[in-house]
Amino acid sequence: MATRQSVEDLLQQCEDAIRNAHEEYKESSRQEHYNDDDYTRAMQQLEDAYNDLAQLALSSNSQQREQLHRMRLQLQQLQNNMTLNDH
Repeated sequence: MATRQSVEDLLQQCEDAIRNAHEEYKESSRQEHYNDDDYTRAMQQLEDAYNDLAQLALSSNSQQREQLHRMRLQLQQLQNNMTLNDH
């Protein structure tokens, strides 16, 4: 079973990834193709966080799974926005 601390740590990691991705998304709107590496790293960070959430959900209780699911939806939405961005 997932510990409360492991869930909190992962949610914090996801929030950091989201914050970083938002910054890169905004930056790409201003600079277009000048920060491709950072943009790609931000997208990879989102993907890694998404995969970590899916893995932790396997050993979580129902309340934890709900928290993780909500975070996964946020990550997916941002991933979609970044993919569709005319970067």
